[in-house]
Amino acid sequence: MTTRRGARRGSGRADAVAFSAALGAAAGAALFANTSRGARVLGTSASAAALAAVDALARARQEPNEIPAIWSRIAASAAIAAPLGWAADRAGAGPLVVGTGAGAVAGALGLRPQKVALGPAIGAAVGAGFTVAGPGRRRHRGSAPDRAATANAALVAAAAVATYRTVSALVFRDAQVSLLAERVPASDLPFVVPLASATRYVGTGYVRELAAATGGTYAADVADIGIVASLADLAGPAFDPGLVDPLVREFYEHTTRFCLDIVPWWRPWVRPGYLLYRSLVARPLGQANVPTNQRETQRGVRSRIDTVTTDAGVVRGWIRSYADDDEPIYVGIYTTYRHEGRGYVSVGFPAPQSNFTATLTPSNTPGGGLRLASRGDPYGHAGHYLTYVDPATGELTALAVHGFAEELEVFVDDEGLGARHAFRVFDLPFLVLHYRMTRKP
Repeated sequence: MTTRRGARRGSGRADAVAFSAALGAAAGAALFANTSRGARVLGTSASAAALAAVDALARARQEPNEIPAIWSRIAASAAIAAPLGWAADRAGAGPLVVGTGAGAVAGALGLRPQKVALGPAIGAAVGAGFTVAGPGRRRHRGSAPDRAATANAALVAAAAVATYRTVSALVFRDAQVSLLAERVPASDLPFVVPLASATRYVGTGYVRELAAATGGTYAADVADIGIVASLADLAGPAFDPGLVDPLVREFYEHTTRFCLDIVPWWRPWVRPGYLLYRSLVARPLGQANVPTNQRETQRGVRSRIDTVTTDAGVVRGWIRSYADDDEPIYVGIYTTYRHEGRGYVSVGFPAPQSNFTATLTPSNTPGGGLRLASRGDPYGHAGHYLTYVDPATGELTALAVHGFAEELEVFVDDEGLGARHAFRVFDLPFLVLHYRMTRKP
């Protein structure tokens, strides 16, 4: 197995270096587009060789379960930007527009709001510098670009992206995503749910399809079952199941006895991006389709648990969908495990050939409540993980998503049983889901 894995890794590195050479050639062709034929050939060849050498050096120094060094990723980003800058120039954009646009795209890919704002600002500064210093201007509207203008546009785009990535790396030093493991057996990552979707659509039938694929026994809408078998499985230094209010305990161990009402509260700054994500990703995927407002939740929420029983145990899939048409909201696989005397809850959200897992650590709250949080675990198991599941071998390649955090608190108050589920990204709060749980008739 080690030999095969090493052979695959070596083949993958060779493919990556070859891809970098092609990327460098494209960048060189853009940068030297308006020079003589000989200069173009030399420039394209030199760019291909340089980027291939950078990639090869970065991968030679790369430790297991690490991504390539930041300087190699910056070089690759600049190489990608150069042909795009050349194309923008051909469409009539000047250095200022090209620089601002390149910085804006690079900043948007960083996702963090601060990076989104920083990208176009740095890009505009780089573009303005080229506008002042360079000769690359058109003589009049509609005229063909001169050689310096076209060459400058590719250089502006590359310089804007490289400058932004460098400044961003210096300013934002806390990694929001890191490579956790590459091609490892599922047993190496007990805090990851290693279940993916074999199709492009997850939907409310996922657990049934999982049973068919694994040969397990499928049961739909199981009566009187919980998302966990027993809260005793979660006992640890910060959590005593005996202190939990009986109603809270009943909800976890007999979830299907309850109906759910959801009231979402979105931060205004995130709503436009979420509406785009929902239209392009969540609904076509049939997964993570959170309501946008209270009016939408008036359609009603159907909550059920489907199971798959195998020799390894019982897989519990908590499926929440809109009551009127069964459109999926969440399809989550709930598991528990123990490590060093502590219990954890891992919730896996299947996606095509991948899985997004939230592993949460429990603690008691005043009044008999239960808190589950993705941070504050001394062993580092709690957190969020985006995992690719190899369909042939079942091996996992996992990213730790440090920039995402959540906290769920279930409690009893004067109105009965409730929950508050808060989410943060890049340490900025963006969504709170307020739940009310009532017994089914």
